[in-house]
Amino acid sequence: MIVVTGGAGFIGSHIVDRLLEKDEIIVIDNLSSGKTEYINKDAKFYLADLTRDKIDDLLRGAEEVWHIAANPDVRLGLENPEEIYRNNILATYKLLEAMRKVGVSRIIFTSTSTVYGEAEIIPTPEDYPTHPISIYGASKLACEALIESYCHTFDMQAWIYRFANVIGRRSTHGVIYDFIMKLRKDPTKLEILGDGEQNKSYIYIDDCIDAMLHGLKAADEMINIFNIGSEDQVKVKRIAEIVCEEMGLNPEFKFTGGRRGWKGDVPVMLLSVEKLKKLGWKPKYSSEEAVRLAIRDLLNELNHNQ
Repeated sequence: MIVVTGGAGFIGSHIVDRLLEKDEIIVIDNLSSGKTEYINKDAKFYLADLTRDKIDDLLRGAEEVWHIAANPDVRLGLENPEEIYRNNILATYKLLEAMRKVGVSRIIFTSTSTVYGEAEIIPTPEDYPTHPISIYGASKLACEALIESYCHTFDMQAWIYRFANVIGRRSTHGVIYDFIMKLRKDPTKLEILGDGEQNKSYIYIDDCIDAMLHGLKAADEMINIFNIGSEDQVKVKRIAEIVCEEMGLNPEFKFTGGRRGWKGDVPVMLLSVEKLKKLGWKPKYSSEEAVRLAIRDLLNELNHNQ
């Protein structure tokens, strides 16, 4: 049996789909950003909040926990830092405590490229110093530190994955989602945060899940940390152009200006995935290919739900 926290969310629901091929799965989600329709019908679902509810019994007998539950919106740190603290740091602490009490010793955790802050080495390797500039990045780094300390103190084992921008079907936030929603409201113009020159790595959801499963099989240290991303970048302005191509629109672009989309935004990001590549994994899609696939996914979903 495997427990997946956040299994009703974008990334978590895809992980559940894949893990169900071999295991019995329990999903724990508070549905703050997840959706019940994303939960695989073959999984056992429990509506619970990691920060408030006692989950010890749900973890009892589990071989491992995939801890995907988090507040995924990086920009939220500007408006509501406490929400980031609660859903990321406090939730992780409570989960680790429940794992310790019932004797579950393996955790797979989804972290983020934002732990590196504005890295000067591009592509950025896993041993690069971590100096986050967003509340979200800081919260994920705090979670990593908590997990590592529990591994050393209570003989646990962890796989920590630092993601580039993960995109694809079921996504409910992020630049692609924002652009599509803005254009559906007003097809004549598109507001683009910053100067549109922000240049980042995007990885398609299927590539991301493949990478996590590969790292789990190929590495067996007490603490295994891997970057997951594509091997190239795409600019925000180019993403806007591809969205418009796929929607058959030709709006006026309006840039808000400045290097960043918001305070805490990292304008340039590309992770080194050499560590995972040496173990036999590599992404199938480039950033631009991933972007186009994700746009088509989201447009199909929106059309289907109309």
